[in-house]
Amino acid sequence: MPYRRKKQNQGVTSENKTYKTKRRKRDIDQIVDDLEPTERLKLENQPFDFDLPGGGQFYCIHCAKHCITSQALQEHKRSKAHKKRVKETAETPYSVEESERAGGLGSYAVQPKSKKRKLSEMMEDQPVA
Repeated sequence: MPYRRKKQNQGVTSENKTYKTKRRKRDIDQIVDDLEPTERLKLENQPFDFDLPGGGQFYCIHCAKHCITSQALQEHKRSKAHKKRVKETAETPYSVEESERAGGLGSYAVQPKSKKRKLSEMMEDQPVA
């Protein structure tokens, strides 16, 4: 008889929901809002908080992740997951008006905006040499 994988907490729906939402990340449209210049400055210059990893001083905006040290943040920025997230945030999310037009509630008399963001908006703050 082959081994069958057991489901965790079968029949306990409240437990299943906590497992699913425990590590939920911020959505792309929320992160795109964080990339606006005023929000970006607030997130990069956070006050020291003992409850956050690294005191909240080392924060990756694209991934909405706190790192312990600046070296850990630099290693995170070289990772595959971070590069994938940067690519996902390169496109502007659909607006409510665009989704209504796609659903047949409007007309395309007004052309939709370009989906790609400017390179300067996507660039990480690189140290100036």
